[in-house]
Amino acid sequence: MTEPLLRGLLDPTRADALVQVADTTLSYAALLTSATAVAEAMARESLSRIAIDATPTMDTVISVVGAILAGVEVVPIPADAGPGERAHILNDSGADLWPATAPNGGATEGAAERAAESGRAAYRLPEVSPDAGAFVLYTSGTTGLPKGVRLSRRAVAAGLDALADAWAWTADDVLAHGLPLFHVHGLVLGVLGPLRIGGGLRHVGRPTPSAYAAAAHAGATMFFAVPTIWSRVVAEPESARALRSARLLVSGSAALPVPVFEGLRELTGHEVCERYGMTETLITVATRADGVRRAGCVGVPVAGVKTRVVDDDGAPVPADGTSLGELQVCGPTLFDGYLGLPEATAAAFTADGWFRTGDVATIAADGTHRIVGRASVDLIKSGGYRIGAGEIESVLLGHPAVAECAVIGVPDDDLGQRIVAVVVPAGPAPDELATELIDLVVAQLSVHKRPREVRFVAALPRNEMGKVQKTRLT
Repeated sequence: MTEPLLRGLLDPTRADALVQVADTTLSYAALLTSATAVAEAMARESLSRIAIDATPTMDTVISVVGAILAGVEVVPIPADAGPGERAHILNDSGADLWPATAPNGGATEGAAERAAESGRAAYRLPEVSPDAGAFVLYTSGTTGLPKGVRLSRRAVAAGLDALADAWAWTADDVLAHGLPLFHVHGLVLGVLGPLRIGGGLRHVGRPTPSAYAAAAHAGATMFFAVPTIWSRVVAEPESARALRSARLLVSGSAALPVPVFEGLRELTGHEVCERYGMTETLITVATRADGVRRAGCVGVPVAGVKTRVVDDDGAPVPADGTSLGELQVCGPTLFDGYLGLPEATAAAFTADGWFRTGDVATIAADGTHRIVGRASVDLIKSGGYRIGAGEIESVLLGHPAVAECAVIGVPDDDLGQRIVAVVVPAGPAPDELATELIDLVVAQLSVHKRPREVRFVAALPRNEMGKVQKTRLT
């Protein structure tokens, strides 16, 4: 028999494990009953791919789990998708929109009561090939219309098992987070992860510091968040100190600023594990639970994954911790291609089968990776130098007057690109702050990496994941 993707959920010894989403809590047994009813309804309708409005609710979890059990591909629609984005996803994917209230009692309303009355559902779940599709996740669409990324069940399983190894993640863990349920971090890692491993899940709803503290008091051992959330946790020391009882804190989706890393260490006693991945690759690099954790570093390749950094000509760059190049990856977690876009799929890979991430990185002698950013916006070519925006941002964030910042390259007739720092000040910006910030960079980095201009703004444009949208700054 093929090993089920959600083996933890199907393990009868874990029937009492709990899944909580906002104010709704179900045992594994109750979740399985409701999800099996959804799977049966999908089987009756002979569905192969369904779209789900991925609100942070138990309805979403049950619908996704039901589809996984039935062998139906899931297309999550972002909860905040506008009419145009929603229409594109539905039209491009060709998916049937799955209703929030599933046919014949498959919805979540009253799920706990039905489960208690009926026990596990009698419907016999089908065996599904590991090569079958699990998800079609749509990219952010920063360079055009969002593309549908096809992820197989085999890739999802490989990715989750690799993270279980890296983070010593077991059925004894209870994962807490408040991430959206339409992307890799919140849905694949944050929901399917516990259900494959057999651990508990506590989705806190709105990811506030107090909600994370409450999850810690309730027994959560692992916490997922993005830097925006972690910075808010640090800003509320009482809530942060509640996380001292945790086993592991994980950050992803963007670089964690050094001051936030250090603040969490001081308040929680934990050094955060950062990790790196993309929709097309799942998580390929992660700081191990038993490894060295350094601010700004995302760790080493997870089990089964290989990485390399190459220059503009495709030649390997030295693993010296400073030489920059494009990060390329290969391994079992990679996607099966862009839906209906064979040319775009082919262009995403090298001739020898490595995926081009489009991210600039450097690898140290010990194999530790540091991500500088996107080649398109974070690799600045100024005066003949290749400069990573990320290291300049890290220095600037060390100044107490800087709340947030983004470093960009703008066209310059003389230099090619001119380094500009866009800064959100922590308070009123004194006249001399711009000069102080430039001098700070010169004192800690090479002179050619200094910003030629500092711009002060009230806020940085970010997407739903908290990532700064630098294209809107340039």
